Amino acid sequence: MDPDERERVRCAEHADRIQRFFGRSFFLSATIGIPFCVFKLLFGVTAVRVGTGAAGTAGAAGGASPALAAFGWLIVAWAAADLAMNIGRSALDLAGRPAPFEYCTIAQAGRLVHRPLTFLAIDTLLSFAIICLMLWSGWIVLLSQGEAYLWYAATTMNLI
Repeated sequence: MDPDERERVRCAEHADRIQRFFGRSFFLSATIGIPFCVFKLLFGVTAVRVGTGAAGTAGAAGGASPALAAFGWLIVAWAAADLAMNIGRSALDLAGRPAPFEYCTIAQAGRLVHRPLTFLAIDTLLSFAIICLMLWSGWIVLLSQGEAYLWYAATTMNLI
């Protein structure tokens, strides 16, 4: 093998290591899954606040909205389950073990019909819709300072 060919092989092996890192569950959870969980969680918490009137701006009629509060709690539970799944996948990846479950509950449901990636795409669409709802509804201003910093951190990680 000539020196140029050896260099090409070495570069290809190095590029392959880098590519593998960006495809690891740890990296995908840290930059996509966990930030999406944060967006879902903060959306759910804000929906609970608005629905109970604790945000100072109760439902559309000006009063408390038990349905909105219940919806918010459902979103919080969904976010918590997805967060546990992402943390679990990251931990298993760092331990060098394969995960027996998907990144999120929707993708896990998709596994039942042998379409986890399609369902993961649906989860991604819903997560981006949640981001848009938080921004377009004006609810983003209802976050506490700590929650806002959490939102900023999730946004930063997701943009990476």
